Amino acid sequence: MSPRPRQPLLFVLAVLAPVLLVVGIWLGGHPDNLTGFLRNPLVGDSHARVVNDAIERINSTYYRPVGRASLVDRAINGMVVSLHDRFSHYFTKAQYQSVQESTQGQFSGVGMTVQRDPRGLLVKDVYDKSPAQRAGIRGGDVIVAVNGKSLKGRSSNDSTTEIKGRPGTDVRLTWVRGRRRVTRTVTRATLSLPVVASSLKRTPSGDRYADVALAQFSDGADRDLRGAIDKLLAKHAKGIVLDLRGNPGGLVEQARLVSSIFIPEGPIVTTRGRSEPSRTLNAAGDAIPGKIPVVVLVDRNTASAAEIVTGALKDRHRARVVGTHTFGKGVFQEVTTLPNGGALDITVGEYFTPSGRNLGGGGVRRGAGITPDVRAVDDPHTRRDEALAVAARVLQQRLGG
Repeated sequence: MSPRPRQPLLFVLAVLAPVLLVVGIWLGGHPDNLTGFLRNPLVGDSHARVVNDAIERINSTYYRPVGRASLVDRAINGMVVSLHDRFSHYFTKAQYQSVQESTQGQFSGVGMTVQRDPRGLLVKDVYDKSPAQRAGIRGGDVIVAVNGKSLKGRSSNDSTTEIKGRPGTDVRLTWVRGRRRVTRTVTRATLSLPVVASSLKRTPSGDRYADVALAQFSDGADRDLRGAIDKLLAKHAKGIVLDLRGNPGGLVEQARLVSSIFIPEGPIVTTRGRSEPSRTLNAAGDAIPGKIPVVVLVDRNTASAAEIVTGALKDRHRARVVGTHTFGKGVFQEVTTLPNGGALDITVGEYFTPSGRNLGGGGVRRGAGITPDVRAVDDPHTRRDEALAVAARVLQQRLGG
């Protein structure tokens, strides 16, 4: 028996084809008339199209040439700025390369650590044999201008980006010291960041102790810190002062590993985020003997991962804390690289100390931080380290001296 003829179906298709073609062409020019579930897979997200169209329009018709890449950078930066989150940043390709270098212990610059000041950047430390030291810059100076441009009111990130640059290039710095104002040209160089500085000191009663300062929680910081501590313990240090003053933080995993040097087991920090379930990070094991007393030295610039370590050692009753209130950051960030070579460093969650405390002020707001057991303040304008002297006395008490 032969199959039934299909002429009616062919006739219907022949009639509908031109109609569908006309409708398709019209919708292609008017995609907003499509419902969401049809529009998105066929023509892409309308919001993304608007942004892209605006970039193309400015790039092609603005009265002077503006590079498309530059417009993309500004558009992304604008989105991040609109979050009103001081901890979230967009890094251009060049800025991200600089960030990567610093996390690897090397960077190109003049060799100093700074913090934000209403006038610009307050110099905290100057590295030995660095361009900054050769230029005569000292701790306590305030950098107020770079290449003639005032730093007043600018973010510390923008200001330090102005100072950094390729090795061998010059940057003109203006700083103030009291009433004196100095402007000098400084040649940038490739510098190795001293992640750990350590020395053997004595308490007022004469007991030896290990003074170890950790600058940041970069990859491998725990290994360098443990190595320095082991060397000083081998030289008969009876206690440890862990100096986290000015430490801006870094990797959360490094905070766990550094805490594990002193805490043998149990919780270090709990993280909670919108895209990730709550998780508790525990000590990795192989800690130094618990009988060795520890004092953690902090200040208002002890932040992020440094606060995680301080909070863990305080909550777990492993150390006494000396100094001032810490920064008060209760959130952590995650870095995502982008196709243009830049990166987003975005707040993705909050962290909590072993006792369940969040050190921030709720979300990205600055909180009270960690309250020290013993208050101590260092005067940056003197050569004596007053806060360290207090920490040494507290350690002496723990040693029974």
